[in-house]
Amino acid sequence: MTELRADELQDHVLIVEDEFLIVVGLSMIIEDLGMKVCATAATADDAVALAREFRPSIVLMDMCLRGERDGVDAALAIRALVGSKIIFLSGSSDAKTMARIQLADPKAVLFKPVSDRELMNALETAARY
Repeated sequence: MTELRADELQDHVLIVEDEFLIVVGLSMIIEDLGMKVCATAATADDAVALAREFRPSIVLMDMCLRGERDGVDAALAIRALVGSKIIFLSGSSDAKTMARIQLADPKAVLFKPVSDRELMNALETAARY
């Protein structure tokens, strides 16, 4: 996957997910919608650094990431630095996880396994607003 320069971005998406096969599937859906993936990250720290560099309009954020920090930590930092719209992906819908996700004021929360249609709808909605 080719990374883009910051001056080439419009409706671009940063994927923050630590499972390679999920990243590949998400990338295909994003590109099918005519959007571009600017970069991918597997840790919160990498996600923040890449968001600062590429300034994506949308971030697909997994809740559980490699390293000490989780997706909410990354989302809060990215929103403060860049203002990207966040769509969370989570394998858990328990009350504690959901309360933590809501701290980041996401545009959508999708539960794994995510259907192509769910993801497409969330991306299209986030891109419009």
